[in-house]
Amino acid sequence: MKFGLSLPTGGRYASPEAIAQIAEGAERIGLSSLWTFERLLSPTGLVSMGGQEFPMMEPYNTVYSPLEVLGFAAAKTSRIRLGTSIISALLHNPAALGRSFATLDRLSGGRIVAGLGQGWMREEFEAAGVPVSRQGAGFAEFVQAMRAAWGPDPVSFDGRFFKIAESRLNPKPVQDGGPPIVVGAVAPISIRRAARLGLGFNPVLMSWEALEEAVTTFREAESDPGSLPVVVRVNNSLKDRPVDDRPPLGGSADQVAEDLHRLRALEVDEVFWSMDYDPVPPDAQLERMTELLKIV
Repeated sequence: MKFGLSLPTGGRYASPEAIAQIAEGAERIGLSSLWTFERLLSPTGLVSMGGQEFPMMEPYNTVYSPLEVLGFAAAKTSRIRLGTSIISALLHNPAALGRSFATLDRLSGGRIVAGLGQGWMREEFEAAGVPVSRQGAGFAEFVQAMRAAWGPDPVSFDGRFFKIAESRLNPKPVQDGGPPIVVGAVAPISIRRAARLGLGFNPVLMSWEALEEAVTTFREAESDPGSLPVVVRVNNSLKDRPVDDRPPLGGSADQVAEDLHRLRALEVDEVFWSMDYDPVPPDAQLERMTELLKIV
């Protein structure tokens, strides 16, 4: 199993200095991946998801643009993989986003992972001028169009929502077929769609029961079960000492190491921690990840 860390692109510690410190430090201590996320805006009023209304969390008030951050991180590193978890694909154009990912793949020497999601916030869709109804079939077509943009010239695509006239569209990614794509999804229909499209799965660990159900749904929908990557995102911070009341894969490095067998049982390929939500200074993040790597 591989281990990664989210770059500090949102919240209290977001800064160019912190991003550089985590990028360089993560590669130095032997982590496998670094991750960014996208939040177009943070409404001051309540937002709605799943029938519930709530205020936006403080870390979303400042969020660096993910692809620009990965370009910066690529220049600071030479080996570690660089991914998005996630970009709200439907807020973008597939030809433009495809070229951005291809450019990053070139600049990084083939180290990019394209983490995509449908997006959920009505206010972001409105700001991007995209109908929320584009979710579902529109997301599947977006992925197909972006993959077409990564293919050999001349590129063309003729879909219901997206069209690319026969064109030369460059640069092409270093990785054959383009960067691997992982999908952040929660609803079973979206999880199964990702598997049917031959994409990886990037679930957020909310509870063990929910994760086990989601990964099982994904594996059952694969044409070749176990062939597609599962990368788990953990929005908890590692602590410097054991704690009694802790979330999954939270607590001290020793406690987290004890939890990892549950991920191995699910054949999870990779797990990474985002410590923006229970904020930990960059130097402490690296110290605690170093301790975890020593144990595992």
